Amino acid sequence: MIKATNVHRSYYLAKKEVSVLRGIDLEIKAGEKIFLCGPSGAGKTTLMYTLAGLERPNDGEVFLDDTSFYKLSSSAQANLRNDKIGYIFQSYFLLPELTAIENVLVPGMIGGKSDREKAKAALTRVGLAERIDHLPAELSGGEQQRVAIARALVNDPSIIFADEPTGNLDSRNGDEIMKILLEVVAERNATLVVVTHDTALSRHGDRVLTIKDGKIAD
Repeated sequence: MIKATNVHRSYYLAKKEVSVLRGIDLEIKAGEKIFLCGPSGAGKTTLMYTLAGLERPNDGEVFLDDTSFYKLSSSAQANLRNDKIGYIFQSYFLLPELTAIENVLVPGMIGGKSDREKAKAALTRVGLAERIDHLPAELSGGEQQRVAIARALVNDPSIIFADEPTGNLDSRNGDEIMKILLEVVAERNATLVVVTHDTALSRHGDRVLTIKDGKIAD
């Protein structure tokens, strides 16, 4: 379960405080597929990053299961992220000097449990069995996003966060990536939280949460 209570997040731009999240309360059950939608600047990505343990809120708490995430030490936070959470980003964030399989191995290396066979199986699952030794520059955008999905899945996370995972892809590749992601999540009964501006994409979710002016709209 993911739970947020009275979460606030603001930034300073040119010495002026800009409030992005203005008191978010939500609960996401284990195994749910949640799509965060709303206009640009509404706070969707900031909310996802805060729920995912990547941005500390100014106020409020985030719970993963019964653990208050931001009350943990930095090392405990890092361990929890690596063990339980997978991340997929719009811009892939693959390391350009590493092959596909080496990129997928990175989370395991961080956690001290690198497993080449497991990484190969993850790439095979997303349809890249023949491309594991290719560098990102040798892969199409859709293939790079498949590598990113495999990397997110390699540690068997119980929660997957995806920030605009089809945003840089054409409609055909975007549909295929979403299909793969939903299939894998269903196979593992993982929780999925997706940020998207594509309302058509959100139909795949169990629930759609619309973010407007830093709050969840009624």
